[in-house]
Amino acid sequence: MGKTIDELMQYLTELGIKVSTIHHPAVFTVAEAQDLRGQVSGAHTKNLFLKDKKDHYFLVTVDEEAEVDLKTIHTKIGAASRVSFGKPEKLLDFLGLTPGAVSVFGAINDTQHQVKVVIDADLLENDIVNAHPLTNEATTSIGRDDLLKFLKATGHEPLILKIDGSTPN
Repeated sequence: MGKTIDELMQYLTELGIKVSTIHHPAVFTVAEAQDLRGQVSGAHTKNLFLKDKKDHYFLVTVDEEAEVDLKTIHTKIGAASRVSFGKPEKLLDFLGLTPGAVSVFGAINDTQHQVKVVIDADLLENDIVNAHPLTNEATTSIGRDDLLKFLKATGHEPLILKIDGSTPN
């Protein structure tokens, strides 16, 4: 089983990273999260747990409004083939997450580095990024640079690419 929200917060504190977290009823979709959010500043994320035919796994994090073309994303992220959604069992095994709680913070649980973290470059234009802290019953706001610091500390050098298909490259 993966780390708890308290263990994640302790890890962030040990890294010298300050975050703010709000708790809310469980949400399973971007639309549900938007309804509950209130006035939380910064970018809000959408996360996709993907796999290719060679069982390479990817965690793709984009702005909640981003359009991701699943038919072509494999050409951008270095997948061996077109991708599909990873099974919930692998999501739990690798990132310690369940569907609805998929988040970049899951990297803390991928100690074997079995998942490549991909972040949309447009998302990183925001000073603050919001994501679920290992549970879909909370949202954590973290500074962009601190998010990258966190990922590097977990051994995940993120691949930063233009993923959003809704704007020209």
